[in-house]
Amino acid sequence: MRIHISNVAKLPTKFGEFKIQSFQEGIKEHLVIFKEPIGDIPLIRIHSECLTGDSLGSLKCDCGEQLEYALVNIADSGGMVIYLRQEGRNIGLFNKVNAYALQDKGLDTIEANHQLGFQEDERNYEIVNYILDYFDIKKIHLLTNNPKKIESLSGIEIVKRWPIIMASNKFNEDYLKTKKELMGHMI
Repeated sequence: MRIHISNVAKLPTKFGEFKIQSFQEGIKEHLVIFKEPIGDIPLIRIHSECLTGDSLGSLKCDCGEQLEYALVNIADSGGMVIYLRQEGRNIGLFNKVNAYALQDKGLDTIEANHQLGFQEDERNYEIVNYILDYFDIKKIHLLTNNPKKIESLSGIEIVKRWPIIMASNKFNEDYLKTKKELMGHMI
């Protein structure tokens, strides 16, 4: 895996002052948003891109709320968000919109992905291990509900898993139920 690493830049946000760095993996350009001091056992959020939730405030998922929760907590205590460019569980924005259309017709998120010819989750977390190694991080507090993120970390001690539970709404109740009951998310 050939990775190109950008310089570090300041990133002032409504949540606090962070630093940002990009890790380019082929055509994917992932981000690390971090608050110093990172610490010996930093708070880490591995977050996959969700344009509709992160930027547009979609109520169909809990992604944007989870990202904001992570940034608020990291701004307070230090740590990092590893922002992976894996839109729609790595099926891309075009296919995600098509999956949304199928969900509008009654399919759940997994059925919609299958209908489009994808697995329930196409994401890959290999770059996360590279990034944590680059920052010389061996132990973490992990903000996640997703068991696949936990399983993907090799050589990293998860000292504590912090659940990241957001309130449901009428637009995402079924989505959250599917994540819990069929995908094993700890919510």
